[in-house]
Amino acid sequence: MDAPAAAATCRYISDWVTVKTRWQLSTDPAEHAAIQRIAARCDNPVITVTLAR
Repeated sequence: MDAPAAAATCRYISDWVTVKTRWQLSTDPAEHAAIQRIAARCDNPVITVTLAR
C-alpha cells in the first residue's frame, strides 16, 4: 500500500472506531479482529471521544 492510501486507511479506521465508541456500538469478533489488524499498521494517535447522549 502506498503512503497516501495508507494514510487514508488509517484515517478511515480511526473515524470508524470514533463513531463506534461515540454511539457505544458493539463489534463482533470478526470486525474487532479486522480493526486490530488494520490499526496495527498505523501510528498510534490519541482519539478523544465524547459519548452521545
